[in-house]
Amino acid sequence: MSETQEATVSLQEVEEVIAGLEQYRERLINDAMKMAKQVKLPKKQVIAQLEQHPEITKIDQALENIRSQQAAMASSSTAG
Repeated sequence: MSETQEATVSLQEVEEVIAGLEQYRERLINDAMKMAKQVKLPKKQVIAQLEQHPEITKIDQALENIRSQQAAMASSSTAG
């Protein structure tokens, strides 16, 4: 029973981390788009720069890793 509880808590924590990273990523993009609009930069140029932004790239990699862990945790909790 406690093992299942721990797995549930861990999955819940992972989901919270994912949600937090997604919110942070969205805020970075929205802030950049807002600033770009104020200085009248072309949207395509801003999007291209955002795709290569080190912080966003780092977040995307972290999200990919965490989602892989989440999938592994979910499959192991249903298999056990």
